Amino acid sequence: MRIGLLLAESRGGIGQHVASVVPRFLEAGHEVVVCAPPGTADHFDFGEAKVVGQAPGLRGSDVVHAHGYRAGMAALRDRSHLRPLVVTWHNAVLAPGPRGLVMRLGQRLVARGADLTLGASSDLVELARSLGARQARLAPVAAPAIPAIRTPSAAVREELGIGDAPLVLTVGRLAPQKDYPTLLSVAAEVSKDSPDVVFVVVGDGPLRDNLQARIDAEKLPVRLLGHRNDVADLLGAADVFLLTSHWEARALVLQEALQAGVPVVATAVGGVPELVGDSAVLTFPGDARGLADGVRKILAEPATAAAMRTEGLEVASGWPDEDEVAKNLLDIYAGLVATTA
Repeated sequence: MRIGLLLAESRGGIGQHVASVVPRFLEAGHEVVVCAPPGTADHFDFGEAKVVGQAPGLRGSDVVHAHGYRAGMAALRDRSHLRPLVVTWHNAVLAPGPRGLVMRLGQRLVARGADLTLGASSDLVELARSLGARQARLAPVAAPAIPAIRTPSAAVREELGIGDAPLVLTVGRLAPQKDYPTLLSVAAEVSKDSPDVVFVVVGDGPLRDNLQARIDAEKLPVRLLGHRNDVADLLGAADVFLLTSHWEARALVLQEALQAGVPVVATAVGGVPELVGDSAVLTFPGDARGLADGVRKILAEPATAAAMRTEGLEVASGWPDEDEVAKNLLDIYAGLVATTA
C-alpha cells in the first residue's frame, strides 16, 4: 500500500506516535508519505518516508490517515482525492468561548467526513459517534519504551540537592490543560505536615512565569526544571508521579511512570481510568485535597507504595507495544481499502 500520514503542528505525543509507526510500515514493505509542517518535519525523524508540506502531496495514496482535528480538516479540504480517510482523535477540545465553538464545529465536520474515526480513549470514541461518525473505534497509542536509567537515583537526588527527601515528579507542558495551579495547591497542602517533600515539574510552556511567581510568593516546595532529556533518570528517583490534568487520553507520561514502577496519583479524566485500572490513586479534577491525600498515603505507607509499583508494572505489561499498534493500523488500512475499493 501507499500510506499517507497527515499531521498538523506537533512537538509531542502525536508526532512521536507517527514517527514510531513510519519505520514499521516501511519495514512491512509499504510506501509511506508524511505530510507535516516544516517545524514538525524537522523535529521528528520519519526515516526513509517521503515528506511533503501540503495535503495534496498525499494524492495517490491507497489510504490517508490524519492525526488530530486540524489534520482531519486539511484532508477534508481535498476530500475527493484523499480517501479512504482515517482520522485519529488524540485530544479533547477544551478551549472556551468562540475559539472552542469553532473547534467543536470542526470536530463534527471531521467526524462526519472520515471513513473511519479512531479514538485514543473510549470517551473520544463515544464523542465521535455522537457527532455522526460513520465508524468509530478505540485504537490505543503505544508508549515508546522508556530509555534505560543512566544515572543512579542517589546521583539524581544529589544534582537536585534534595538528599533523601521524598520526591514527587510531574512531567508535562506548562499549559492550561495540565492544571498546574491545582498542583501548586497540592504542594501547599502536603507541605503543611510534610515540609520535606519536594515537588519537581519537568516541561516548559506559556504558564512558567505565572507559576514561578506563585511558587515564590507562597514559598512552595516546587521546582520548575524546564525541558529535560533525562526523564527516565528522574522517574527512577521519584517516589510518586503526580498528574493534575483537566483531561488526558492515554497520557504518555503516565505510561512511562507505570513502566518505571512509580506509584501514580492522578485525576480521573478522559482515558486515564481505563489506562491505569486499579494501579493508581485517582481523584476528581481540581481536587487538591484528594490529590494531596493520595501523595501522603503513598509516602507514609511503604507497603501501599510497593503494592502500587507491582500493580502498575502488571498493568503496563498488558498494553500494546509499538509493533502491535503498527500491525493493528495496517490491518485496519487493509480492511478499509478492501471495502472502499
